[in-house]
Amino acid sequence: MSSRTKLFAALTLLAALVAAAFVLPIPGPADLRAWATGAGPAAPVLFLLAYSTLTVAPVPRTAFNLAAGLLLGNLVGIGIALVATAVSAALGFGLARLLGRDLVERNLHRTSLRTVNDHLAGGGLLAVASLRLIPVVPFAPLSWCCGALSVRFTPYLAGSALGSVPGTVAVVTLGDALTGTTPPALLACYGAFALLGAAGLWRVVRHTKRKPMHHNDSTEDDVEYVVS
Repeated sequence: MSSRTKLFAALTLLAALVAAAFVLPIPGPADLRAWATGAGPAAPVLFLLAYSTLTVAPVPRTAFNLAAGLLLGNLVGIGIALVATAVSAALGFGLARLLGRDLVERNLHRTSLRTVNDHLAGGGLLAVASLRLIPVVPFAPLSWCCGALSVRFTPYLAGSALGSVPGTVAVVTLGDALTGTTPPALLACYGAFALLGAAGLWRVVRHTKRKPMHHNDSTEDDVEYVVS
């Protein structure tokens, strides 16, 4: 297929989508909420499954959190989003521990990798929670990194759950007020969480610099978690 043909096909598809947007009825927020309410218990269950599995990949959680508030309301949406976040964090960690741990262990002699490993593993819950508080730190890649490095599962999961609470609650709460633009309150919340997370990371770095790490060839607790 020539470049001109590809360009023509792309423009035709774009024109069709624009025309469909004007012709077809687009449901508003109230219509979407009514549809989710009419679906009964199936709506939150299906949403939980979709959220917790799709965000193991680098899919933005913000979209799911906004959708949770829009479709399920504040209370149910917050509960479902927090549970899905914990499940997704555990799945991402487990997959990385199972598939990437051996590769990382073979390369821990490299200074840069060893430094990151020492800070994350030595910081434990505080390190993970601080990173989860910073909005620009991608959720799924951090899960993979912690799983592949020497971070223990229990403090990792606790840190992920605690650090994700403020941002999740804020975005789900604002999900009902979707206007097509980023609400100023959301930006203010993100800024506050970023500062709090940065402060936590600063403390972790200072602490782990003073505390030498002892590397083990295996982490028994995490191996038991993956096997089970």
